[in-house]
Amino acid sequence: MVEHPKAQDRLAELLTTPAKPTDAGYLDVLGDAPQAGPTTGITQRVMRTTLLPQVYERFWRPAFGRLFKGPFGPSMAGEVRLAAELLALEPGEIVLDVACGTGRFTRAFGAATGNHGLAIGLDGAPSMLARAVAETDESHEDGVAYLRAGAVEPPFPPSTVDAICCFAALHMFAEPERALDSFARILRPGGRVVLLTSARRDWQPARVVDTAGGILSGQRMFDRGEIAAALRARGFRIVAERFAGVTQIVSGELPGAN
Repeated sequence: MVEHPKAQDRLAELLTTPAKPTDAGYLDVLGDAPQAGPTTGITQRVMRTTLLPQVYERFWRPAFGRLFKGPFGPSMAGEVRLAAELLALEPGEIVLDVACGTGRFTRAFGAATGNHGLAIGLDGAPSMLARAVAETDESHEDGVAYLRAGAVEPPFPPSTVDAICCFAALHMFAEPERALDSFARILRPGGRVVLLTSARRDWQPARVVDTAGGILSGQRMFDRGEIAAALRARGFRIVAERFAGVTQIVSGELPGAN
């Protein structure tokens, strides 16, 4: 078992809900709850299986990412670089990786924020978190920690984290608007957010296909511009959008402290 006690202790101090350390090496605020919230369809149910974490990072996520992003969208490695660039992470900062899966983004963020910072990988699936811990080597033990908790309302007080990443997950949340409210609440003044989610195409025949695919898979198909507008409505500025296939990467920044 790989443990990160120093990072875990620091994470535990930030939480509004008591967390229990697990044998797998992550903290858990959900206890005996089998999942972090209602599933929205077959895609989310698959994400919570025990087999998927074994193939998620190398096969599942890159393959499905390419399918939805099309031939000109970024690779998964490119997504990681782009997320870190848009979040402009600095050593010593706290970054929250929502729906972290097996922790590839979390580990990269931990390298950027260093052992004096803290990269927190949050997910609701025990199997994903166990794999994330196993993939995180001891060099990150002071700066990376994992948490089993609900993604819609992460258990942090207001103005706790400097940056939030949520890639390939918002469209599977039962309450995405509530999640965006939570993100705005727990970010510090000047905090940054970056999201990768669905983007229904504008051309009507393609729009019909996108909508049908969302219904069948249980994923919400957001309109282009919808997430950017939602961030602006919550006070974010410097909002930027990038589209590829039926995906969008949207980033924004809260105003700094006066």
